[in-house]
Amino acid sequence: MAETSTVARPYAKAAFEYARDHQALSPWAEWLAKLGQVVATRDVQSLLTSPKLSPSRKVEVLLELAEVEADEGQRNLLATLADQGRLAILGAVAEQFERLRAEQEQRVDVSVVSAFELDAKQQDKLAKALKKRLNREISITTQVDSSLLGGVILRAGDTVIDGSARGRLNRLRETLSA
Repeated sequence: MAETSTVARPYAKAAFEYARDHQALSPWAEWLAKLGQVVATRDVQSLLTSPKLSPSRKVEVLLELAEVEADEGQRNLLATLADQGRLAILGAVAEQFERLRAEQEQRVDVSVVSAFELDAKQQDKLAKALKKRLNREISITTQVDSSLLGGVILRAGDTVIDGSARGRLNRLRETLSA
């Protein structure tokens, strides 16, 4: 079976291009995110794989559960996914859509895991440094993981920068054991 992100990619790209062409990136992103949250639940997953429901009925039930409306383009996307038995990948479609949107808007979401809580001044300084280095607008989310001992781990898309003390100690251990 193909990996979910690989299967979701063409659907996300098609949805993104449609939304971009209709100046509706933000509404589509919100709509896909809601649907992605709904299909992530176990009960909805079993409903979407049920052979008792027709693809069109699955779409209607999904829209009801998510409490969202759908325009013609959105209904076409859902109908295509339903016909292919792929409504369950809506979460992955939403994630990839958001990546494409961030790229279009020259924006990157950065996850910062630090050993200690970062104050606003530290977050601002980090955001400015990353903006200069990545040449994009930066949106930071932070987490605290005391097991890092010190430093931070940055995740921006596929890029991971491990500047934590734990990471440095692990790299030193690997070097010494080689």
